[in-house]
Amino acid sequence: MSIWFKKVTPEDLNNLYMKTMVDHLGIEFLEIGSDYIKARMPVDHRTKQPAGILHGGASVALAETLGSMAANLCVDRNRKMCVGLEINANHIRQVRSGFVYGVAMPVHIGATTQLWDIRIQNEKDKLVCISRITMAVLNLGSLK
Repeated sequence: MSIWFKKVTPEDLNNLYMKTMVDHLGIEFLEIGSDYIKARMPVDHRTKQPAGILHGGASVALAETLGSMAANLCVDRNRKMCVGLEINANHIRQVRSGFVYGVAMPVHIGATTQLWDIRIQNEKDKLVCISRITMAVLNLGSLK
């Protein structure tokens, strides 16, 4: 059984992020399963630090992109919106080239908060970063 409020495709998500930071970093949504979202990001001049390895902030940008999108896909966007409250990341392994792949899975999907676990791996399926994001679920009517 799917956790998503409405069905979308990776192409829908990639089109949504055109001409944004996500697009600039080369983040590309690849797969939407019944309870996860997967995306990849290149390790290149846009995402490396001066030492030539993946910038931790780029990993966090990938994690936040995945967690935020996943959270918003779990609510009726005509009535609610999810925004980030807190994100953390543990950087485990360096990456110098290729792609990293992130997968967001829910830990908790509640009425007022959501918690998402994002694991980022290299092309050899070695863990690069573990991140968790806490999302607030807001009622759109209360934002007016």
